[in-house]
Amino acid sequence: MPADSRPLAIALMGPTASGKTALALDWAQRFGGEIVSVDSALVYRGLDIGAAKPSREELAAVPHHLIDLREPWQPYSAADFAADARVAVKDIVDRGRLPILAGGTGLYFRALLQGLSPMPQADPAMRVQIEAEAAERGWPAMHAELTTVDPAAAARIHATDPQRIQRALEVYRLSGRPISAWQREASASPRFPCRVLKLAIAPHDRAVLHARIERRFDAMLAAGFLDEVRALRALPPLRDHPAPLDLPALRAVGYRQAWEHLDGALSAVEFRDRAIFATRQLAKRQGTWLRGERDLRVFDPANDNAGLEMAVLAFLGDGATGRFDLRAASGQLPVM
Repeated sequence: MPADSRPLAIALMGPTASGKTALALDWAQRFGGEIVSVDSALVYRGLDIGAAKPSREELAAVPHHLIDLREPWQPYSAADFAADARVAVKDIVDRGRLPILAGGTGLYFRALLQGLSPMPQADPAMRVQIEAEAAERGWPAMHAELTTVDPAAAARIHATDPQRIQRALEVYRLSGRPISAWQREASASPRFPCRVLKLAIAPHDRAVLHARIERRFDAMLAAGFLDEVRALRALPPLRDHPAPLDLPALRAVGYRQAWEHLDGALSAVEFRDRAIFATRQLAKRQGTWLRGERDLRVFDPANDNAGLEMAVLAFLGDGATGRFDLRAASGQLPVM
């Protein structure tokens, strides 16, 4: 079998608050890389503090791609992301740089690296119908319905994940086929143009991640997160929207709870507690997705840092071309 001569790329995954941003920045600076954001919240303008968007200094230090592409009321799909990311990756490679795909949105990674199945497109009328049913019956009941029609999808989708429950039911009702069946028939998209090292960082001790989530959220509050949400609420397209919390942008953890707090539905304490709980639930779902991902190596950033470093250096050293001098960039490539 001929050697794989495609250029190299790194995919850095992990649950929220695990430290992906800092690590991706470090690698980009050391190895001549540029970061492609794989995050469904960072594509929206105005979602900065609550989405943990890289700071101006970080954006200036390393080129970033696929950030601030849409207004919060505009649609952006996984298919849109895959198309945009392929363009960004090609541009990075053509300039002799290393693409570093970093983020926590599993569907975006899957769309980019594996392709999407040709399932039915979103149907606004069907979504309104499902949301009305959920308002009457509750999302746990909708999840129970999904268990009946598509047990494979229900096993992967948590009962507290209304967006994915809604999509799975929508696909089934529109096509008469489970979404899990569509997903098994992924479209034969063009081969990804790079050879990818898939890595994830995730603390083995869940309490460590929970503590990081809590500290980060309190830092967001101190940085003016509520003022950010007030500014979003004042934007006419959101202020006048009949159901702003149904928009994908405002389903990002923290934003829904902040919006409800500013509506007077939650006290300050309830808002903080619910936002932190929602973030922990997101991290749990991300961890579940990571466990099902093929060819993925997972490292605890606190205890496996040396192994993570060796994995990256071995991959880059093995496949490096004259496009960048990895030994000069890293200064610590092992003798092999």
